[in-house]
Amino acid sequence: MRWFNIPNLLSLSRLALAPFSVHAVYTGQYRTALAIFFVAAVTDILDGPLARRFGCATRLGAYLDPIADKAMLSATYLAAGLAGVVPWWLVALIFGRDFLILALAGAALLFTRHRDFPPSVWGKLSSAVQALAGVLAVASRAFPTLGLWTSPFFIAAGAATAWSGIHYLWRAQCMLRRAHRAN
Repeated sequence: MRWFNIPNLLSLSRLALAPFSVHAVYTGQYRTALAIFFVAAVTDILDGPLARRFGCATRLGAYLDPIADKAMLSATYLAAGLAGVVPWWLVALIFGRDFLILALAGAALLFTRHRDFPPSVWGKLSSAVQALAGVLAVASRAFPTLGLWTSPFFIAAGAATAWSGIHYLWRAQCMLRRAHRAN
């Protein structure tokens, strides 16, 4: 049971936190949502370094970590859109980019021998900006007296998301050209 280790359990716990995050945001329990975000962030910060430090990195963990991240981020954005915390155009852009990435990976799996799809630096930046914008949006509801200004962060998250989607399209085009030349 090599897969059963602390880093993988941390990723699984982050995955398990996603429904609680959704519920907290959707029902207006914004301080609870922020606490859940904090716990999820700590598990995300710890899982990779622990796996490397103790030599317990697994293939499952390599898949589980980004799935847990995406589940937490996407589900929370959907709940935030439904609750009117974030604009729907941003939710649609985030889900559209994610669908594009899944479609490109699926096409690559079907039509090429390529099996490695590491995130790009732009994809990681996009996720970080999305997370920051989401946390600030929830924090603005949890602490309305702070007067947090969220619109610029929504625009930044939208721009980063769109740019990373364009970059993933470019990477897919390059991969298909290489696959075509190899045949």
